Amino acid sequence: MRSEADLRRLMKSRVEPGTRGDTAIEAVILRLREHGYLDDAAFAEAYARLRQENEKLGVRRVRQDLQQKGVGSELIAETLEARYGQTNEEALAREHLERKRLRKPENEKETARIVRRLVAAGFSTGVIYKILRQWDVPEEELAALDNFEDEPHEE
Repeated sequence: MRSEADLRRLMKSRVEPGTRGDTAIEAVILRLREHGYLDDAAFAEAYARLRQENEKLGVRRVRQDLQQKGVGSELIAETLEARYGQTNEEALAREHLERKRLRKPENEKETARIVRRLVAAGFSTGVIYKILRQWDVPEEELAALDNFEDEPHEE
């Protein structure tokens, strides 16, 4: 399953340049939509559901992935609100850690690795620090990681 923008991007490289190629792409897109094979809303819902249930990814990561696939911002917001609205982000982050077999860090290097993995998986720094504090990670190690909070993250 693909988004409309993703499909357009793929077909663009396979058709002849110019209006003839663009017309062919439009005809294919229209036909796929008519037959129900191309639906960005269904794609976004399925993509978000699979990433949440199977990969245990956070909302930020799924938002970023859908944006890269060309799904509209409004549709992304609606889909993620429906999918992640009632989700406990901390519980999802813990499930992600369990799925990746990441355990309580023993030193500062392992702590930094866990933080990087959770940020890449789309979890907020607040939830990450909450989990680390519950694991009794020393405050010195958390203070050394404070620069993570200051860095801008794509959403």
